[in-house]
Amino acid sequence: MQTRNPILDEFAKLTTGAMGLAQAAGEEAKTAFRAQADKFAADMDLVRRDEHDALKAEVAALRAELAALKPVESTGKTPRKGTSTASVPPTDAAG
Repeated sequence: MQTRNPILDEFAKLTTGAMGLAQAAGEEAKTAFRAQADKFAADMDLVRRDEHDALKAEVAALRAELAALKPVESTGKTPRKGTSTASVPPTDAAG
């Protein structure tokens, strides 16, 4: 059989309230710290993780496209050294 002790009931309520307050204060501190960190990152022109990952994926796609285009260039005719008129003999006044 349980007995009701008003002192213990009040102590339990007080403890529960204190834990709720501590949890709320912890969440508030975390939010404030995150806001300060975001402000610091913005001031320092740092890149966020999601932006970095998106850019990394874009660079990987461009590298794959470039690798696909490289074999097409190698099968083509290589340009000659010099000007485009290298096969035509020069005409001068002495000639």
